[in-house]
Amino acid sequence: MAIWLNKDSKVIVQGMTGATGMKHTKLMLGDGTQVVGGVNPRKAGQSVDFDGTEVPVFGTVKEAIEKTGANVSVIFVPEKFTKDAVDEAIDAEIPLAVVITEGIAVHDSASFWAYAGKKGNKTRIIGPNCPGIITPGQSNVGIIPGDITKPGRIGLVSKSGTLTYQMMYELRDIGFSTSVGIGGDPIIGTTHIDALAAFQDDPDTDLIVMIGEIGGDAEERAAAFIKENVTKPVVGYVAGFTAPEGKTMGHAGAIVSGSSGTAQAKKEALEAAGVKVGKTPTETAKLAREILAG
Repeated sequence: MAIWLNKDSKVIVQGMTGATGMKHTKLMLGDGTQVVGGVNPRKAGQSVDFDGTEVPVFGTVKEAIEKTGANVSVIFVPEKFTKDAVDEAIDAEIPLAVVITEGIAVHDSASFWAYAGKKGNKTRIIGPNCPGIITPGQSNVGIIPGDITKPGRIGLVSKSGTLTYQMMYELRDIGFSTSVGIGGDPIIGTTHIDALAAFQDDPDTDLIVMIGEIGGDAEERAAAFIKENVTKPVVGYVAGFTAPEGKTMGHAGAIVSGSSGTAQAKKEALEAAGVKVGKTPTETAKLAREILAG
């Protein structure tokens, strides 16, 4: 088991023939991901050779799904074209669209998020501006390094790409069921709560690690959800304890107004819901270890 991605997932890459798409398609294939096609209207009918693996290029997402049975798309399209690429994936009703691209205008993200809802939420969006999703040993979609951990029984959901990698490395001896990087933009598709619910229902996840950051109220809402709905142990970390008030820190969503959105407020909300919160990523990993050791 895992959440949203497994060895049977068939992946297409929108933007595969660009430099970033080519680089990461090769890495995803190396991790055992079933990449079954790329999408580029200008190169439809061609194929790309990745170290002996021929990957066909299709003109549309719809055609790629019809020809390959794809059920996941990963999007490496430049930011000014991303909205159209995501809308196309939604129109084709692909179950999962992972949007790696950063720098997307907030109104574009709001638009495709709303469009997915209007179309009945048949497409789960992860991202944008995220590292993607990995089920170690089965499939890797996005830019998460595939060699820093192994399969295990920890579920990870994180706003931060870098901290996703660090946590996976810190707990590499225990391993992960699935790690999801949801992105740190103000408007994202999949939330902490979505991932928490999925990990709660996944029989192969014993403990959940949740990484948040300053800004907004996503972590406070996640804390309320955990209190009511999650029976598995949750360990948390909130990035940004030393951030100055009123400054945007790294991610576009990491902006603090007064006491709202501070790391301390988030930590307190999570602890009130029974979540053990570490002051550093290393301390958070130590807390996870202690819980799993019983």
